[in-house]
Amino acid sequence: MRRAAGALELLDGAVPSADLAATLGDLDRLDAWLGGHALSLARVRRAARAMPRDRALVVVDVGGGAGGFARRLVRWSRRRRRRVRVVLVERDGATAELARRDCAACPEIEVVRADATALPLAAASADVVHAALTLHHLEPDAAVAALGEMARVARGRVIINDLARSRLALALVWLATRLLAVHPISRHDGPLSVRRAYAPAELLELFRRAGLRGVRVQRYRAIARLVAEAA
Repeated sequence: MRRAAGALELLDGAVPSADLAATLGDLDRLDAWLGGHALSLARVRRAARAMPRDRALVVVDVGGGAGGFARRLVRWSRRRRRRVRVVLVERDGATAELARRDCAACPEIEVVRADATALPLAAASADVVHAALTLHHLEPDAAVAALGEMARVARGRVIINDLARSRLALALVWLATRLLAVHPISRHDGPLSVRRAYAPAELLELFRRAGLRGVRVQRYRAIARLVAEAA
């Protein structure tokens, strides 16, 4: 299935605040129910095991939305009594404000409004740089720039968690957004997100262009996801 290059989702534009909150809530719930958050958290936990416990684990969450994954990461760290600092980077101003509101009870999370292609962070300042459901919003040149920035900021791992583009994935997401009670924006954007996603070989080429080597890609067909990791 050919990638829907140049297509825009409704969330790529201006959305009323109530609709934005509802749609981001849908994404968070679907990620929790279908295991998207779990895939990312498992990889952050793996990275944490290789780090000394006497300093805080620094995680940058690029395109972190309203902070659903960031809050789960904080809850995990508190249970494990592991210090963590999460920098949530979000380009959209309204979404960044939602993240600040929803993450107010988590002082471990700092919300920064910035573009993925120009991260306002020092080189080698993060143990993990993570992006979930973010890369498919970017066309190839911008995706390469974002991956290059993520690699610059990471002193450890770069983790990309995104949709897998296939007819099966499209059918699964289409069904999920029709059978479940979700906002109309989610019904529109969900299937289009699959059509905009990068196939494994395309994702590897983006990593190569960004100068990252030793990339591992795992595909999870049952939940229409793929995860790429570079250390």
